[in-house]
Amino acid sequence: MITREDYFEDILAFKDKQIIKVLTGLRRCGKSCLMEQIIEKFLSEGISKSQIIYYRLDDLENEELLDYKTLYKTVTAKLLPKKMNYIFLDEIQFCPDFQKAVDSLYNKKNTDIYLTGSNSDLLSSEIATLLSGRYVPIEMQPFSFTEYLKARNENQLPTEDKEQCYYDYVRYGSLPFTVQLKNDERNTNQYLNGVYNTIILKDISARHQINDIPSLEAVIRFMFSNTANICTSKKISDTLTSGGRKTSQPTVENYMHYLEECFMVYKVGRYDIKGKEYLKTLCKYYIADTGLRNMLLGYRNIDTGHILETLVFLELKRRKYEIYTGKIGDMEIDFIAKTPRSITYIQVAESVKEQTTLDRELKPFTKLHDSYPRLIITQDKTLNEDYAGVKHLNALDFLTGREL
Repeated sequence: MITREDYFEDILAFKDKQIIKVLTGLRRCGKSCLMEQIIEKFLSEGISKSQIIYYRLDDLENEELLDYKTLYKTVTAKLLPKKMNYIFLDEIQFCPDFQKAVDSLYNKKNTDIYLTGSNSDLLSSEIATLLSGRYVPIEMQPFSFTEYLKARNENQLPTEDKEQCYYDYVRYGSLPFTVQLKNDERNTNQYLNGVYNTIILKDISARHQINDIPSLEAVIRFMFSNTANICTSKKISDTLTSGGRKTSQPTVENYMHYLEECFMVYKVGRYDIKGKEYLKTLCKYYIADTGLRNMLLGYRNIDTGHILETLVFLELKRRKYEIYTGKIGDMEIDFIAKTPRSITYIQVAESVKEQTTLDRELKPFTKLHDSYPRLIITQDKTLNEDYAGVKHLNALDFLTGREL
């Protein structure tokens, strides 16, 4: 169980602050483990066990706490009057109306509250409204490639060949538990299938009362197979209808939103560089985990270029860039990666060894009229460090920490 340093820093920045820390992210991305690690760190720093109140609400022995009034009374009975109390409530969504208990606990001056749970419940608009201004969401993702390499080492898998590790990372995905399965395809698929079905049945279908599961799964399959592509509800609806599964455009729009809500996919908007305006149409979507994609669609016919673009997007997101797809005339730039102080234009391609591919990737940059950095990320091992001001970066170097 490796330490997720970046998330530790994000959470500890709010330690002892009167704000509720809400850990969100794809199911099984490591939220519960991170909570346990935080508790261990607090204990190692001298905080006493009596100051820490921890309940996992998906545990049968805590079933009585699924009543929010009982939860509140149980926690308040353990509060120490003259010390800070650290309250950890894992899988909080199992308690209906939990926000009422959490809100009342928040109003006490000596409480520091940490929550995890299913994303669709924790981030639903009604709960966000009730806890408005009182919580900070800390979004977790599955393992980065760097974390994956560390986890392989701890699980006694070879890490000498970074390129082979990358292909394993793409094949089996980045959910932490898959590393422990040591590239066992059968067991990994069985595990990922369980995660997938939990998301479909609990986070989406049950919450939103969806009866037509086959249509929902058809939308998921379409979006998984079109990661890093422009996806519209009309295109998906037309495709499903032509295939004999009539699904209305509004229904598809709802399904797409639910997939975003539980972090199975990420939506990336477009920015018109020349017109300097954000566009509301023709957004791209990126899957959160390639292992789930491969479990559902199979390992053959993988579009390796779009998978690489997906992994670059996820790494940019981990590094907290604000990300858009760039439109410049009738051409596209894969990513505009923004920080409060800078902008970087990025193209992603599996290789630019062929001159025609290189010319195609460089052409949108020639239309730019500012001095912000331009970058091509590829898997090429032989790099030309500079194409008339455009920097060339190896993808594995970037995924293992090299800055833009």
